[in-house]
Amino acid sequence: MASVEKRVEEFSTQLEAALGGSLVSVTLYGSAARDQHRKGKSDINLLILLKDAGSGTIARAAEAMAKWVKSGEPAPLLFSEAEWKASTDVFPLEIEDMREAHKVIRGSSPFTGITTQRGDLRRQLEHEVRGKLLHLRTEYAALATDGKALGALLENSLGTFLVLFRATLRLARDAAPPEPEAVIRATSVAAGLDASAFDWPLARRTGKKVPELHSFDPTASRYVDQIEKLALFVNQL
Repeated sequence: MASVEKRVEEFSTQLEAALGGSLVSVTLYGSAARDQHRKGKSDINLLILLKDAGSGTIARAAEAMAKWVKSGEPAPLLFSEAEWKASTDVFPLEIEDMREAHKVIRGSSPFTGITTQRGDLRRQLEHEVRGKLLHLRTEYAALATDGKALGALLENSLGTFLVLFRATLRLARDAAPPEPEAVIRATSVAAGLDASAFDWPLARRTGKKVPELHSFDPTASRYVDQIEKLALFVNQL
């Protein structure tokens, strides 16, 4: 985490020098903000608010942004301050997930005075769960004969589903625990899922040694089946 914070601090300093008073805030979110960052496995996710997010303003930060992306990190999310405040009905799921775990690196908190509505969150959650389920099902059908590819699919998709699990828990019981294993257990209890179906990808994500998957591996089919159950549960919320 010390190396993550150092990199974010250096990048923020570069943005500050390039943007001056146009920079409103830089906020770290995601696994690094939850102190769950794994080098080589996790991204460093940043939200940047600007007074004006027009192309002219962004161009001033292009050099710093290009270096950041070239280092292997995803491009930060860029919002104008006004656009961010108007996005609570469009991105409530992302906003609440960021609010739950974030670290303000520069400026003031982007969440001060920001309120989302339960109805907006439920609609976006169902849209996201169903969309990700369709994608997962399609990928599973295409990769079912390849155990190595199935393993990568489960490992890579679990991070996305953890975000959706946390959103499900916020709707079902108002809060989600911080640790991924606890999130899976709590979601499984709330939605009637088989928590053990997520043991393999969770172990793989945390660097534990697990058996390689095989063609038509039941580990993968159980995983897909539980996401289907999640979609049914969210629809009933």
